[in-house]
Amino acid sequence: MTRFGDFAPLCKSVPSYPWCNLFYHQLQSLSNSTLVGVSADPASAPVGVNPECGIPRVGHDGSLANIANIIASGLSFLFVALLIVLTTRRRAAVGRVEFRIFLVLYLVTLPLQLISTGSFLEQGSTALTAITAVHAGFVAATFWALLGNAIVSTQVVEDGTISSLVPFDFFAAAFFAATTYIALDTGFHFTSVFGPSSPPADLHNIALFVLTNIWPGAAAILYLVTMVYVVLGMLNEVRPMWYYILAAVLFVLSQLDFFLLSKVICDGAARKVDGSFIATLLETAAVGVLYLAWRGITEESWEDEVYYPR
Repeated sequence: MTRFGDFAPLCKSVPSYPWCNLFYHQLQSLSNSTLVGVSADPASAPVGVNPECGIPRVGHDGSLANIANIIASGLSFLFVALLIVLTTRRRAAVGRVEFRIFLVLYLVTLPLQLISTGSFLEQGSTALTAITAVHAGFVAATFWALLGNAIVSTQVVEDGTISSLVPFDFFAAAFFAATTYIALDTGFHFTSVFGPSSPPADLHNIALFVLTNIWPGAAAILYLVTMVYVVLGMLNEVRPMWYYILAAVLFVLSQLDFFLLSKVICDGAARKVDGSFIATLLETAAVGVLYLAWRGITEESWEDEVYYPR
């Protein structure tokens, strides 16, 4: 029976699910007999733990690694880098520094995602496990930065000042440190607090499950609710709200693709690609729309008409 905090169903049915790398190393060290089928040989094993469909490691069975997602991550990296430049130029915009931090954190997750889901590092290797743990930390910090931007938008504290940046950066660092440590302990089992589960095949870890699955969704929902209040309640504007709605739709579609359609694509493409590249493009598109929404509720220069209440 599946329990809250079990990663086994996800690692089996969702191709290129990065957090499975942590459990693969854990099982390899403590319960190697649990790894069967395509996961039995770490040299060729795809991302996942006994996955129903997965892209073999590069060089095995004609695999080119997760080439589609590698390309998508590279294009997304360039696009987000451009957004960072454009954000930096909007010197008078409310929340400019905080929004740029969010973009930088998302930018960092892209190469980490490329490595942790790319199917070119050997499963169970120290490098892949450590990079995946850092990836998890940056994902958790990125979603705090997203929510933090919504809080800053309410002008409860003045943006860009110490009173805003100190708590903003503190919580980003706290989410990163806590999630990275839990992920590292899961993979390398420094202690027995985060595994192995009983039975080991359940891949049970409530803390990691909350930080990598529940927290991102909760932060996104809280962000949207807060921005509805800011845009409709504080600014009395309607048009910018459509950008936030579109961003939410794109994010939801990315998650539906990743968790529901990725295996279908993997099977249909004979394990050459999966749906992770579509999810990456949709998530990046959502970030781009968030930039448009943010631009729509802020002034570009000090000479512009003050549009945002202070």
